[in-house]
Amino acid sequence: MDNIDYTLWEGVIGLEVHAQLKTQSKQFCPDPYQYGSSPNTQVGPISLAHPGALPMPNKEAIKLAVKMGIACGSTIHHKTWFARKNYFYADLPKGYQITQFVTPICTFGEIKINTEIGGAKSITLDKIIIEEDSGKSIHDIDPFYSLIDLNRAGVPLIEIVSNPDIRHPEEANAYLTEIRKIVRYLDICDGNMEEGSLRCDANVSVRLKGTTGYNQRVEIKNLNSIRNVQRAITYEIKRQIEVYSAGGRITMDTMGFDAMKGTTHVLRSKEQANDYRYFPEPDIPPFVLTDQFIHDIKADMPDMPEVLKQRLIAEHGLSDYDAAVIVSERESVEFYYKATEFTKNYKSITNWINGPIRGYLNENALSFEQLTITPKSISDLINQIEAGTINFSVASTKVFPELTINPNESVSAIIERLNLSLSNDDDQLLVWVKEAVAANLAKVAEYKSGKKGLIGMFMGDVMKRSNGKANPKTATDLLTKELEG
Repeated sequence: MDNIDYTLWEGVIGLEVHAQLKTQSKQFCPDPYQYGSSPNTQVGPISLAHPGALPMPNKEAIKLAVKMGIACGSTIHHKTWFARKNYFYADLPKGYQITQFVTPICTFGEIKINTEIGGAKSITLDKIIIEEDSGKSIHDIDPFYSLIDLNRAGVPLIEIVSNPDIRHPEEANAYLTEIRKIVRYLDICDGNMEEGSLRCDANVSVRLKGTTGYNQRVEIKNLNSIRNVQRAITYEIKRQIEVYSAGGRITMDTMGFDAMKGTTHVLRSKEQANDYRYFPEPDIPPFVLTDQFIHDIKADMPDMPEVLKQRLIAEHGLSDYDAAVIVSERESVEFYYKATEFTKNYKSITNWINGPIRGYLNENALSFEQLTITPKSISDLINQIEAGTINFSVASTKVFPELTINPNESVSAIIERLNLSLSNDDDQLLVWVKEAVAANLAKVAEYKSGKKGLIGMFMGDVMKRSNGKANPKTATDLLTKELEG
């Protein structure tokens, strides 16, 4: 459909993000839950819906939901209750899910994002609710039957529901990234989408730019990575524009996303709220949150990324970009502040975190919390560079790799063991300088004719001849005198 002007349209997107809460037990029973456990080993009478088994609310899950609400600037409701959502699937033994519908624990609030395509923007929230997860149906083990694992049944979730404020797939990416950052900072969810502890459903419709009404939407279920959220929304927006442009109509369907093909497909017709026949859960009375309860939770809240970012800019002189990268993960902020206990060169700490450290983690598919190198070791590297014992090149290419292998060995011991200390012997430095000049006589003439930038080429030769051990400052001084003498 080459004649379609896609730029005349815009997406209207709302996300429903389910975050698995980090509690010791499930939402309404004492069963534990550990990802990767053998199927159907973390279940009990309540999660299996045995007759007469009554649910017991998890107080810690309520605390964690309130934390999320406070972090998002939401209204925390003092009185709320649970409801039954009649949602019959084979992996939901009761035949209904205990959730919140009419009385969410939190309403309103916002998530701030910043993208190249949309700039700074606040995505407003409709609500945050507490609910329980269902089990898991497995379709790819037995050729004839679907298998059921009920370990996950009853695991506590919060569902964070945005208003349809998102206009571009890139904004959806930024929004979901920010939510994952927040839940990790609060330590209420590990944010691991690959393991299903953070999942996303996307409600997508399109409309002509300049209009304010809403067209029919579809819901794309169970997107398991931030990249796939962006891909699925991108495809669905394009599909809907093409349907409307061909004179067709969009039906209210629940869609799946094929990550291999990059396409969406219909799973079933979308249910309406009345299809779920919500009514208050008769086995759990309403619960009331006191002012003191909310105050205590707020007092225990950590500083959030934006607060930390502004502090790093104001107190440590970091750039907006450097500070933003540092606060992108709670673990990197903790690493940064621990390193400041041993050196006050804040810019160098930032350069090491955003450079060699992140490069090493990315190359080895590791998370920051899996880093074995200590903040003290990085600080010692910085101090050794400042003292002129080694230079950054030697530190990053020779000492740092050794620390990844032997994280408990001291920096000074590695420098000594590998004989990496910079040479400050003027006589030896002059030998390397003269050798570099003699090997590049044609370039000497160019240098003397005014091409002073060639000093870098000569210094590269000197460093190569010295195996990186030449003191850069002293060697540069000697090289300049040799070239201009």
